[in-house]
Amino acid sequence: MVIEKNKVVSLTYELRANEKSSEIVEKVNADRPLVFLYGSQNMLPAFEEQLGGLKCGDTFDFMLTAEQGYGPIDERAIVDLGKDIFMSDGQERDDLLFVGNMIPMRDSNGNRMDGKVIEIGESTVKLDFNHPMAGSSLFFTGEIVDMREATEEEMQHGHIHAEESDCSGGCSHCGDGHGTC
Repeated sequence: MVIEKNKVVSLTYELRANEKSSEIVEKVNADRPLVFLYGSQNMLPAFEEQLGGLKCGDTFDFMLTAEQGYGPIDERAIVDLGKDIFMSDGQERDDLLFVGNMIPMRDSNGNRMDGKVIEIGESTVKLDFNHPMAGSSLFFTGEIVDMREATEEEMQHGHIHAEESDCSGGCSHCGDGHGTC
């Protein structure tokens, strides 16, 4: 079986930013693999393209440019907001307003977005709403650890459904009989 549309894929990976030899930004192990429905547009398109045709047990090592990943840094996503919107009972929220903190907010349409505090002024707070990996090349290394056919319901819904085991999607290493590798 190879990775193609409507396969449920389980994989491990290490992600590094900007340099292949840089520190690991994110690591997903076999005890809690990334499990997704291939071809359902839930992953970065270029990430899926790199995995197409691989089989269970295959390893991968590839880079995505910033444009293939989360895009370049968008200066329009860096905004100054009035400090007063972060006050509670007339007091500045020291537990909220510090450089590096991620603040969950909503746009005018009610969509959730996280802003990273990058500067605190006298009357304003500068927040960066870019994805944390925007502007970065992404280096992935990993292994395909399991794969199975998607159910009809998963294909209709466009995402996987957790099963009654400890592993969502059915992991062959859990011994639940759903692995196909």
